[in-house]
Amino acid sequence: MRGWRASGAAGPDRGRPATPAATGRYACIHGHFYQPPRENPWLGVVEAEDSAAPHHDWNERIDAECYAANASARVLDGRGRITAIVSNYERISFNVGPTLLSWMERADRATYEAILEADRASAIRLGGHGNAIAQAYGHAILPLADPRDRATQVRWGIADFRRRFGRAPEGMWLPETAVDTPTLEELARCGIGFTILAPHQAAAVAPIDADEWTATPPGSIDTTIPYRCDLPSGRSIALFFYDGPLAQAVAFGGLLADGREYARRLAALVPSAAAAGPRLAHVATDGETYGHHHRFGDMALAAALRAVEQDHGLRVVNYGWFLARNPPRMRARIREGTSWSCAHGVQRWRADCGCAAGRGQGWNQAWRAPLRSALESLKAGLDAVFEREGGWAPADPWRARDEYVEVVLDRSQSAVDRFLDRHRAGPLDPAGVVRALRALEMQRAGLLMFTSCGWFFDDVGGIETVQVLKYACRAAHLAKTLSGEDLETPLLAALERARSNVPAIGDAAAVYRRQVLPLAVDLRRVAAHHAIAGVLDPAEAEPKPAYSYEVQRLDWAEEEWSDSRLAVGRVMVTSVDTRESAESGVALLYFGGHDFRCDVFEPGEPEAFAQVRDELLDKYTRHSLSDVVTAMNRRFGEAGSFTLRDAFLEERRRILAGVVARTLADLEAQYVAFHREHGRLLAYLAGSGAPLPEAFRIAAEFALSREAEPIVRALAERAADPVTCLLDDSIDDLRRVAAQASELGVRLRSERLRAALAEALPRLVDSLGSRIDAARVEAIGALLDLAVQSALPLDLWRVQNAAFRMLSEPGWSGRIEAATPARRVDVERRVLALADRLNLAPERVSRV
Repeated sequence: MRGWRASGAAGPDRGRPATPAATGRYACIHGHFYQPPRENPWLGVVEAEDSAAPHHDWNERIDAECYAANASARVLDGRGRITAIVSNYERISFNVGPTLLSWMERADRATYEAILEADRASAIRLGGHGNAIAQAYGHAILPLADPRDRATQVRWGIADFRRRFGRAPEGMWLPETAVDTPTLEELARCGIGFTILAPHQAAAVAPIDADEWTATPPGSIDTTIPYRCDLPSGRSIALFFYDGPLAQAVAFGGLLADGREYARRLAALVPSAAAAGPRLAHVATDGETYGHHHRFGDMALAAALRAVEQDHGLRVVNYGWFLARNPPRMRARIREGTSWSCAHGVQRWRADCGCAAGRGQGWNQAWRAPLRSALESLKAGLDAVFEREGGWAPADPWRARDEYVEVVLDRSQSAVDRFLDRHRAGPLDPAGVVRALRALEMQRAGLLMFTSCGWFFDDVGGIETVQVLKYACRAAHLAKTLSGEDLETPLLAALERARSNVPAIGDAAAVYRRQVLPLAVDLRRVAAHHAIAGVLDPAEAEPKPAYSYEVQRLDWAEEEWSDSRLAVGRVMVTSVDTRESAESGVALLYFGGHDFRCDVFEPGEPEAFAQVRDELLDKYTRHSLSDVVTAMNRRFGEAGSFTLRDAFLEERRRILAGVVARTLADLEAQYVAFHREHGRLLAYLAGSGAPLPEAFRIAAEFALSREAEPIVRALAERAADPVTCLLDDSIDDLRRVAAQASELGVRLRSERLRAALAEALPRLVDSLGSRIDAARVEAIGALLDLAVQSALPLDLWRVQNAAFRMLSEPGWSGRIEAATPARRVDVERRVLALADRLNLAPERVSRV
């Protein structure tokens, strides 16, 4: 669990000031941070992925383990205490995939802003050269893409970078470092100055001013200098070839067990003297290596970055800075169609080449070729529809697609209008706008269905392949709405040739039918979802901005009787992505529990709708659900109704959780009543040293956990209250409950209590930023006591960050409020004791 004492992950740090870098010796560590797009293509949100438990989804899990961790990486001393919390992004070269940044901007704004700030800080430190570089947008294997798609992927990546980082990128990361000459030509055409490749991707080198080419077999190229790659167009681009053995040791060889050894190995790449000119020791790996693939890898990286300067005298820089001061003195030719993760070039993404993750013994990847063939055939059909059926006659449809990223990054009506005004050849009515946006969204899905992860792993049934099939489905359905052409049937026929290694899975067509088609959304289903989700929660009456649809209630009536409800209304559903809209009537009958029936129908004229509404409400108010069902069958038919299964995953689970919670609440109430009735006997048994019957122990845990939870939440709510005495009663109550649990020998295990503690502790520590007093410090200590006593699993990462930040602020002790100087000293002592308890030992503690 991140936040507690981690033994030796980053090695000891002596806290010495950095020594001046020796002339000509530089170091750079590059992290390629990336996750594939995981959003439901119809909804625009990442839905729950159970394999990522205890987190909601894999983005959230890897964010906690890696992306956020590297924004606040711990530097430890020899005793495992935190002496500094640093942003690794300020010291490494990095790229973050656009699809990951898009998710992070919504889901973890603090880490997103920390990454942007790190780039700004590095640009200040390095004379305008920020650490961030761009990445081709959708992580497609560019040598396998057709020229138009390759150009769009590069241009979207650049546009996304400009929008987020506020500057043009100097370099670009190629997905899987997959490279060929047309790909380099596209980068150079778009103004990219350099890219990073694996050493085995170099074919030959020559002096900058002579055609004396020397072949570079594996392991022979000098990786400490940049190379110029001259292109057939007359353009050129700089290439950095990272050190392969060191990258392997970092990613797979256990080097991250010791940050100082990592620094030593990195420094050893450049000679101690700079007689041969400035040299750059550099390495590139997946960014997820630092914390996700290797636990506490973020701390090892922080320790290595310090040690490389303090112990070895190299200056930590980035590629842009080094290239600006050290233009290439050698040229290089690439090995065409190669990558960093396939020994067979780029076959891993189109053939059964033998490269695999090794999860299934005896498995093959013969499914890769038919999967790519199926999607390439679909893409050819999509492109034909795009050119033929766009419905808005742009002068240059492919240029319009290149610039559509502006809308992807800003879905506001004004942004859409500006884009369409610039590209349309003539007037566009509302139907034309819908057709134009459908065509462009079809193309966006068509680009994302080539995300490399769909082929990288071992079986066609993996979540990564399912994801690319989701985009294929979305694209095929949009194509049909534009042209009426059925591209899905031939797609399914082609997918049948992509056989799974698992007999129960079958083939990619079966995966598509079983796991993809049920996700498809149209406006009728959105209307049904809105009614089902809203009938139990009034807040759901408004559209959820996270989803790609807006729902406006035009007419709505609800009645409730016993555990049932009836809702009848008219709604207008509008797609944020395509601006298509439709008005629907909905009639929802909730029987209680998890039992729903929802009919979506053409509302007709207001008078006709009113007749339907009034009839259903009249029968319902007579308290006969069977009469309501009979009327709904007569009006809408007995087949085709929506049920809870048709609600979107998040709301479906929320509704089920509510049903379960109500059942559990009844059970908990019985436990609490049992404990109150027999509590004296339980206390007597505990006091006599007699073992507690299991039922007594469980009842006590439920009752005391239920009593502690509102106390903890009250502490969080009152943390910012200027009247500190409000904390005192809650602290006393909390300690009373904890003492009772201790006397009875039970632990408080409620998940709700754990969640309350996880919320309260950071809020209380944050409140010290404006006011430090004994009550707040005591409340934090009481909450920590409760967590330890109850063995509740808490991640103190946020708490440590907030406390460390406070202790590092100049004059923090001046915010202590105490009646006397002696009391002030006592409160300061308590704060420092709390820091020690949180495993914090800052190198410098600022005080007044």
